[in-house]
Amino acid sequence: MRWELDWLEHRARLTPNKNAIIEEDQDNAWTYAELNHRACAIAAWLFDRGIRKGDRIALVSPNHISYLDLLFACGKLGAIFVPLNWRLSEYELKDILADCTPVLIGIHQEFEHLTSGLTSDNLSSFLVGEENYEEMASYPIRPVFKEQILDSDPLAIIYTGGTTGRPKGVVLSHQSILWNSINTIVSWGLSKDDTTINYLPMFHTGGLNALSIPILLSGGTVVIGGAFDGSKAVDSLEKYRCTIVLLVPTMYHTMIQTDEFQKNSFPHMKVFLSGAAPCPLQIYEAFYKKKLAFKEGYGLTEAGPNNFYISPEEANVRRGSVGKPMLFNSVKLLKSDGCEPKTNEVGEILIKGKHSFSFYWNQEQATAETVKEGWIHTGDLAKQDEDGYFYIVGRTKDMIITGGENVYPLEIEQWLAAHSAVSEAAVIGLPDEKWGEIVAAFIALKPFAALEDQELLTFCESKLGRYKIPKKFIRLEELPKTHVGKIDKKKLQQIGNNK
Repeated sequence: MRWELDWLEHRARLTPNKNAIIEEDQDNAWTYAELNHRACAIAAWLFDRGIRKGDRIALVSPNHISYLDLLFACGKLGAIFVPLNWRLSEYELKDILADCTPVLIGIHQEFEHLTSGLTSDNLSSFLVGEENYEEMASYPIRPVFKEQILDSDPLAIIYTGGTTGRPKGVVLSHQSILWNSINTIVSWGLSKDDTTINYLPMFHTGGLNALSIPILLSGGTVVIGGAFDGSKAVDSLEKYRCTIVLLVPTMYHTMIQTDEFQKNSFPHMKVFLSGAAPCPLQIYEAFYKKKLAFKEGYGLTEAGPNNFYISPEEANVRRGSVGKPMLFNSVKLLKSDGCEPKTNEVGEILIKGKHSFSFYWNQEQATAETVKEGWIHTGDLAKQDEDGYFYIVGRTKDMIITGGENVYPLEIEQWLAAHSAVSEAAVIGLPDEKWGEIVAAFIALKPFAALEDQELLTFCESKLGRYKIPKKFIRLEELPKTHVGKIDKKKLQQIGNNK
């Protein structure tokens, strides 16, 4: 199948003067015509540097328009864009570069100190975010020779977080990125009238593919957010008349405690979305009290990341549900014995659709273990109610087996977080000679709050079966987070093993 549609160029022809991108910190704005011009200019510059179809172009940068410049430029040439997690150590970054072997790396001026450590005889660099780069992005457009590009050809490699081992390079084709966007636009009802602000890191699929690319395809406006601050986020949602936003639960946790959130009525917002991790029910309650539409979703780098739809009305009634599969993807559950579970019985989530990833870069075995007969085996657990609504339970690796009983941490975490003195809660299994594993809870309390173990036990006994009640409570000032704001259970495991 021939890939001929350069949709950014077509979007720029249809709505050339509509604002496509705004940068929050500098308040710079670019129209669709200007965004396409930048991508064409960068593509020509890359071509002059010898970049051809299949070559990898890496980027180390905070959230910045260069992510979109390089993604679209690579799309025009058939090259492959590789955004890198700038929060990793230099050693970890070099390990990823050795895996994907790019021929060129863009480094934001904020990280210029990494240049000598990351470059080599086979890898040259260029600076991003400074005057020379902006001049390069404004060069006159000229035609370059373009090889035939298929929709199955890779467009991006996004490396997974690596919290459970070495990061894997998830290869996303032109097809997978486009169909995630089409599926999202149609299922969620996005349009040219929508504006979002993106605070999620753009090296992550949530920052790049969850809302940014779908809204650009629909002709809306994407505000590139700077460092997240709860008060500033509320002000920016109002300033830019945002209609939809995706944040992770830890961001919402911060935002709902601000005076700005309590005072603002958010007149332009259609819906607040939560993703990346299950959302505590008290966040639902904060939005419900203000009569604001709020819901959560589920996705992963290998699929989408958008897979479900639920209306805000249903989300409020069925709190914790991610809804039903979207129009152009399929979802099913499978138990460890290979059978599909009954209603409200837990099984692993399997996903299929044109938005699926192609393969793991240089990891054939891992690909074969994950994709079977076209279905992505996610490693995540869910249940489905009698009306077909899905509820995420947790990850297979997070499930605790204590005394032969299966315990799903999310249920306990939701209940602990509902306590008025608890700010955050996370539950893991710790090794135990008698039980195999014991349920251990990590608690961060609200300022000036005090909570004894016995009070926590009594609180748990009022809702949870005895085998689910934590046998150990560990208090921390703040729970550790990953680079996308998820609670880092790998670090909690290390802390728990040393207690």
